[in-house]
Amino acid sequence: MKQPVSDGPAMGVRRFGRVNWLGLRTLATREIMRFLAVWQQTVFAPLMTAGLFVLIFALALGGGRGQVMGLPYLVFLGPGILMMTVIQNAFANTSSSIVSAKVQGNIVDTLMPPLSAGELLAGYIIGAVARAGLVAAVIGTGMVLVTGRGIAHPLWLAIFVLLAAILLGGLGILSGILAQKFDQMAAITNFIITPLSFLSGTFYSVEALPQPFFALSHWNPIFYLIDGARYGVTGVSDAPPLQGFVICAAVTAGVLALAWHWLRIGYRMKP
Repeated sequence: MKQPVSDGPAMGVRRFGRVNWLGLRTLATREIMRFLAVWQQTVFAPLMTAGLFVLIFALALGGGRGQVMGLPYLVFLGPGILMMTVIQNAFANTSSSIVSAKVQGNIVDTLMPPLSAGELLAGYIIGAVARAGLVAAVIGTGMVLVTGRGIAHPLWLAIFVLLAAILLGGLGILSGILAQKFDQMAAITNFIITPLSFLSGTFYSVEALPQPFFALSHWNPIFYLIDGARYGVTGVSDAPPLQGFVICAAVTAGVLALAWHWLRIGYRMKP
């Protein structure tokens, strides 16, 4: 007779079978509907911010800004803005979901169902990917319309957008687990995630950086995400896209492994 198993932070809940597909689908649906319910804040506001960045740079620089990496500056800027928005939205979706549940005291509603650590991780990541993918699709469409250029390598662009959503979604889970209140979460966002997304080649080519900052930039996985997206859109990049893919995939695997472990042991999650 098959014995019940318990895997994950659910307190005292035993479950049969390999995957709780109903529970996973319910969690993923909840995470998607959570950001769609306030789409003005979670989808429209980031799109407005991205549009304002492009407008400000266009007005400030006009036609006086020379080419960057052989591209008109606004063409160079577009993929960076797209990936910056993907990064911030994927991170915000998972981190805010966990912190809000902990602060409001209803995290037990997520921990009690018979969901394994892997199912919890997958449910949160699916929500992050859905939100980041929606934002990327809208910004990408607008970028093509504004610049009048197509996407040079759609598959590479899709790969790096997906990697960015998963990696930052995983980092959002880790940050949400660590943070116990909103101001702690805001500190992580303002002093770590936002600077990394701004200072990773979003607005400039890292070739312009002096040493040691040029060398340090190549230790930052977010640089490879932005650079890979730029290659996908324009066909031009600072680093080989395959190298960026390998580095980002390795970092993503490490982040997901740690998130799975913390969810499995219920680290800073159990009330």
